[in-house]
Amino acid sequence: MKAAAEPEAMAQEAPGAPGAAGLRLSPKLDEASLIRAVQRGDQDAFEQLVRAYDQSVLRLAMNLLRSQEDARDVFQEAFLRVYRSIDAFRFDCSFHTWLYRIVTNICLDYLRKRKVRKEEPAVVDTPEGPLDRMNDFEEDAAHADPERSLWNRQLGNRIEVALVLLTPRERLVFELRHYQGLRLRNIGEILGTSEEAAKNCLFRATQKMRAELGDFQ
Repeated sequence: MKAAAEPEAMAQEAPGAPGAAGLRLSPKLDEASLIRAVQRGDQDAFEQLVRAYDQSVLRLAMNLLRSQEDARDVFQEAFLRVYRSIDAFRFDCSFHTWLYRIVTNICLDYLRKRKVRKEEPAVVDTPEGPLDRMNDFEEDAAHADPERSLWNRQLGNRIEVALVLLTPRERLVFELRHYQGLRLRNIGEILGTSEEAAKNCLFRATQKMRAELGDFQ
């Protein structure tokens, strides 16, 4: 059975709210039946499960790591782990929670390695010249307004600096709450901790972000 195939366009947004990826499943199989089919070794079912969640996984990894290359690697590794350990899934939590736990653990490893060496800058050198990686996150309307575009770039750079101040775990919680829209209870389940611990972690992350971005509020 093949591991997950890389989607054609990473930047494409998955339809619906985070956690609603299951809506992309075939009407012939609900998610539980699809998972059981994968556990029986059905390759087509596995590929369908990947298609149901590919964009949400990529979006989470991209927002956390700010690197297309790293996000692709996380995508491949996450679904490889899903394939290898799907037999251990016992339906005691939602598949979404189980999958996000795998993805966030991989992202945590990447973030911790960056902390050991050096966080990637927002602007990187390419053969074509300097590239601002935060440009991918600007609103389309900003391109028609040079002043707004400049403000967005400055804000993006400050966000990058602020994110460096967070611990990998704080960064994950901040991302899952504010960009993925997950509830603290779900975040706690994903990270294998309590809702209260997730809440405290979010508070610390928010305080650090506010301190760094104060003049942009």
